[in-house]
Amino acid sequence: MATSPHQSAPTQPQEPRRRKLGSLRMIWRYASRYPLQLIVAAIALGVAALATLAIPWQFKAMIDSGFVAGGGDVAPHFRLFYVIVVLLALATALRFYFVSWLGERTVADIRQAVQRNLLRLAPGFFEENRPSEIASRMTSDTAIIEQVVGTTVSVALRNLVMGIGGIVYLFTLSPALTAGMLVGIPVIILPIVLLGRRLQSVSRTSQDRVADIGATTAEQLGAMKIVQAFGQEAREADRFTTAVEANFATAKRRIRLRAIITATVIGLLFGAITTLLWYGAAGVAAGTITGGTIAAFVLTGGLVAGAFGALTEVYGDLLRAAGAAERLSELLHAEPAIAPPAHPRPLPQPATGTLEFAAVEFRYPTRPDTAALHDFSLAIRPRETVAIVGPSGAGKSTLFQLAERFYDPQAGEIRLDGVALTEADPADIRARIAMVPQETVIFAASARDNLRYGNWLASDEELWEAARAANAEEFLRKLPQGLDTFMGEGGARLSGGQRQRVAIARALLRRAPLLLLDEATSALDAESERLVQDALEALMHDRTTIVIAHRLATVRAADRIIVMDEGRIVEEGRHDDLVAADGLYARLARLQFQDNLAPA
Repeated sequence: MATSPHQSAPTQPQEPRRRKLGSLRMIWRYASRYPLQLIVAAIALGVAALATLAIPWQFKAMIDSGFVAGGGDVAPHFRLFYVIVVLLALATALRFYFVSWLGERTVADIRQAVQRNLLRLAPGFFEENRPSEIASRMTSDTAIIEQVVGTTVSVALRNLVMGIGGIVYLFTLSPALTAGMLVGIPVIILPIVLLGRRLQSVSRTSQDRVADIGATTAEQLGAMKIVQAFGQEAREADRFTTAVEANFATAKRRIRLRAIITATVIGLLFGAITTLLWYGAAGVAAGTITGGTIAAFVLTGGLVAGAFGALTEVYGDLLRAAGAAERLSELLHAEPAIAPPAHPRPLPQPATGTLEFAAVEFRYPTRPDTAALHDFSLAIRPRETVAIVGPSGAGKSTLFQLAERFYDPQAGEIRLDGVALTEADPADIRARIAMVPQETVIFAASARDNLRYGNWLASDEELWEAARAANAEEFLRKLPQGLDTFMGEGGARLSGGQRQRVAIARALLRRAPLLLLDEATSALDAESERLVQDALEALMHDRTTIVIAHRLATVRAADRIIVMDEGRIVEEGRHDDLVAADGLYARLARLQFQDNLAPA
């Protein structure tokens, strides 16, 4: 079965801006799940905006009836000012709380939904799409969405209310001055928009440079032993300096543009206010308007100009959020290439552990020109131990990938306990398989949780029993907190042999009838190798086992040896017979196995 087209979704070309903004609907779908918080935030936002506009209104009343009217009692006006200030403070606090809550909650829901979908996808998806890029989407893109939901949208709505409400109020104060101001607003906003676009482009470049610094740092820290072993500290320091200086050069461009925008805004805005004051002062002198009116007009005009200026910046933030939402939406809607059939066929009970490959043809999605398996047929009987031997690239590991149904073959059929894998639920298939990979995976969690990956419901007694069978009990009991000891990143607190034995104990807890074993003892010291091999023998007992063999002892103990080359079976038999045949197996045995090759 070919890989689903959905699996290349994250590399799709960028949509036009109009369609891109439409991807904000995904954010709204998640935010709208919380109508109460939305309503409270909207009410608080409206009250805060109107309270802000009430300040110049009260200022006008105070000047006209208090100061200008002959020194009347201004106390009531200041008391009302206090009421407005308290109302503004409470409404702003409520708006901040509920809008920030919505931003965090929306991002948390999106992250969980994306992660749940990622866990459904087949491994092929992560070969075509870099996990580091996906991780970046789960962090940086969601941070952009959180900023927009928790800040930008609130700022936009508040400024929209203030802008429209302010213009309405200005018309009640002086229609003529308001008309003049409306003509002048585009003159102020246009250069801000033009310079803002350039600033947005430079900001994106700056983010790329920051990402380069992060990538360089992560790479150097992860390879510190190699860097120091080969004496490349100076070169790596120079490489980091280059990345930092590139970021600084971009930052200087961004700062220069921000400085120009700031000067432009201040010059145009205060120039406009000065012009309004000039005309207003002339109106006061002529007696056509009051002092309170011109004061309220200038205050409100500044609020309106600031509101529309802020709205120009919001558009760029919305574009960034739309792009982030689009990238996350691609992950959220990616469909797994390997999915359960509509009506899965149940596997027979009890399980026998038979596995059969029938005329299988398979090519990896990332390597479509090369056949990993070609016309491959193999039947494995219950409780049989089959050793798979062959040169690198022969297709040995591919058998494991297909048996777990991480991929589907392009032709042929694979059957577990007589049922075609494509007819069964992948979860049912994997429940009957235990796997010990060559590259052991130890999670950054406790020893207990690493063991329980084989059976999450296992009791401590069962965990220790499995550890004992895997020759892991002794070192696990010596850990500072026993099974509660944190293993570190990638099992950093354990040696290679200890990590292998934890993986074997995990597989023992699985209690699965079929064992896939990529034996990894070749890089271990003699004592660790013996302990791991003893544990493997306990694990293989009474199970159907397919083992990619790296040791002659394992090969000799196998019921059958399958020799593969270029995706085909080229030899099959017992060790002694294959050595006597002096074919590919004999050549590999001479090169690979270090024990005595004389027939046992």
